[in-house]
Amino acid sequence: MARHLINLIVIATTLSACGGTPASSPSEVASPASTESQLEALATTSMLADIAQHVAGERIRIESILPIGADPHSYQYTPQDATKVADAKLLILFDYETYETFLEPLLLTAGGNAEFVFAGVGVGKKIDVDKGGFDPHIWLDPNNIIVCVENIREGLTHFDPAGAAEFKSNADAYVAELQALDAWIVEQVDQIPAENRLLVTNHESLGYFAERYGFTIVGSVLESFSSGASPSAQQLAALIDQVKASNAPAIFLDAGDNPALAEQIADETGVRVVPDLHLESLTDGAPAATYIDMMKYNVTQIVDALK
Repeated sequence: MARHLINLIVIATTLSACGGTPASSPSEVASPASTESQLEALATTSMLADIAQHVAGERIRIESILPIGADPHSYQYTPQDATKVADAKLLILFDYETYETFLEPLLLTAGGNAEFVFAGVGVGKKIDVDKGGFDPHIWLDPNNIIVCVENIREGLTHFDPAGAAEFKSNADAYVAELQALDAWIVEQVDQIPAENRLLVTNHESLGYFAERYGFTIVGSVLESFSSGASPSAQQLAALIDQVKASNAPAIFLDAGDNPALAEQIADETGVRVVPDLHLESLTDGAPAATYIDMMKYNVTQIVDALK
């Protein structure tokens, strides 16, 4: 992690002459009440801001660059985002190269001199070159988030050494919650007959979830790890055949997905469309106000559709 951190500190320093735009009031995600003396940091997404806030506790206020509901695969940054990044002292991200690709042009525009924390370092990433390289959706297995929590704890300690003991205590407590979440998911999935543990999604997003909890991925509407891909007629026809052959009961979509193609497939196959998972972003309040809430909601939707 240290090597990656130093490399991007150098990049950010080099870009610092680019400047920014006038500041505006940023949105806050999962942050405690701020004080004049409280340190601040940025995370790239609302999920990551929530996870990092659990480690930071009251010492550091974590804000998300992306607003609630935004899809990192297709996000277009704003001048306000550039201001946030230009002013940031610490930036927390999952994986610069495979998920937060919107960050590169934002860094070039904003400049700044932030330290970087790579939360996803050390997570065993799934790769499929035909579908866009590495699957970035590591957070859909809570065990991967346990790895992220340790990286965040290390990064926050580097940034604010005086908070080391608090960060460790917070991280340990949150890891216990994540372990309990993992056990809860196992219990819920046990309600689904083995032959029904089949997943069809809008884009390739549930691979880590499927691997951890014993599901089979039948296919996806978009044969890509990104929601910005476009399927061919041949790909849709092949997916229809796969759904029919597998007897998969449902197609699962993120709440931000366009349901048109999934509904077309459902018309052809008779499967149910579940259109309101939250896979890329938290929500403003229920049902996915925190990462753990998000996972519990998604699991409940999946179990209810398949059991």
